[in-house]
Amino acid sequence: MTGAPATGRTALVTGASSGIGAAVAAALVARGYRVLGTSRDPSAVRAPVPGVSYLALDLTDEAAIAACAAAAGPVDVLVNNAGESQSGPFEELPMEAVRRLFELNVFGAVRLSQLVLPGMRERGFGRVVMVGSMLASFPLAYRSSYVASKAALKGFASAARREVAPYGVAVTTVEPGSIATGISERRTQYLAADSPFADGYRTMLAALNANEANGISAATVAATVLKAIEAARPKPHYAVGSNAPVVFLLRRLLSDGAVERMVARRHGLR
Repeated sequence: MTGAPATGRTALVTGASSGIGAAVAAALVARGYRVLGTSRDPSAVRAPVPGVSYLALDLTDEAAIAACAAAAGPVDVLVNNAGESQSGPFEELPMEAVRRLFELNVFGAVRLSQLVLPGMRERGFGRVVMVGSMLASFPLAYRSSYVASKAALKGFASAARREVAPYGVAVTTVEPGSIATGISERRTQYLAADSPFADGYRTMLAALNANEANGISAATVAATVLKAIEAARPKPHYAVGSNAPVVFLLRRLLSDGAVERMVARRHGLR
């Protein structure tokens, strides 16, 4: 762990009712932060994290985002974690579903960040963490919309980072690999009844679900998020799980085509 426990710092964690968000919120509470978590419906959170105050947030509603930011007040740390996991053949993804995914995974996080960054700049300190996915760096067939949303989030973070760094604010992306959080049960899926891609899709999905079942814990991801928050000089990018150090080394050494084949084989595809 880096640094001493926080005193007087406020952290806002989106999607803090379960999974990575709940684990991050719990880790921040343990470090002495005042933690605000978000949920679409705070009254419906089944296992509230002790010490966390919950705020309502619908990331597809800009007025709701503004209301959440106003209710939170000055924020020192923002962890953009909430989002949707989506899969389906590229040809068969309904555009309304793709738009919803980008509202949840990208536009909502961008807007919330825009609302809290001015206060961070004025106070001379801030940390914004985008919880992405290793799939942004290792694209996988039948996950095109999800891959694109996480790549877009990483792009915003990487470019904005230099803008706010002179003001003591760091913007960082944390990319988890396979995580055992039960997300496979909540993933939205789109597959036509007579889809010519059915066999390949189901092969990929079976491998994906198996990888996630054997993946790292949400607490392990939370520890990496905490490292990004508490580092004196946070790195632009952190990756955790799925043999991240090895596969990112291979990403630098191999051609794009070789990486594509490697990812496909890991998921039973040719």
